[in-house]
Amino acid sequence: MALSSSSALLRRLLRSSTPATSSALRATFCSSSGPSSTPPPPSSIFGDDTEVANVPPLTTPKLFVSDLSRLTTDEKLKGAFAPFGRILEAKVVIDRVSGRSKGFGFVRYATIEEAENARQEMNAKFLDGWVIFVDPAKPRQPKPAAQQDTHSSHAGFTTNKTVGWCG
Repeated sequence: MALSSSSALLRRLLRSSTPATSSALRATFCSSSGPSSTPPPPSSIFGDDTEVANVPPLTTPKLFVSDLSRLTTDEKLKGAFAPFGRILEAKVVIDRVSGRSKGFGFVRYATIEEAENARQEMNAKFLDGWVIFVDPAKPRQPKPAAQQDTHSSHAGFTTNKTVGWCG
């Protein structure tokens, strides 16, 4: 059932797209070759290697990669970014409770130049069927200190802050 609905969606996309986009969609989704051991080169969602203007320069060799597929692993992330330089770390952030990917990760290179090259080449490219975005990683903000509850009584009882019915 899912295969037929996805093929119908692909046909609808092919009919409504421009010839350049249509050929890119056909090349991506309609290839008749079997599974290969090497992943296809990343392609831009813009279809013509368009670079995004007005991006700030990198100040650290660590990159933030967003919109990752839930199936992307640390190894796949490292393999996709490996052609652009020496990777020190590639990490997909995992939810502690579910054990699934949160949809973002980090890649750290040996030099800022390698990270800048990877950001330019991998931003707005497909990885595991999803368009990923690569930005400079920001330093982690410290968590605010826990605030004391001012509504509790001295006897150890707290007020109920629930509004409405909770059945």
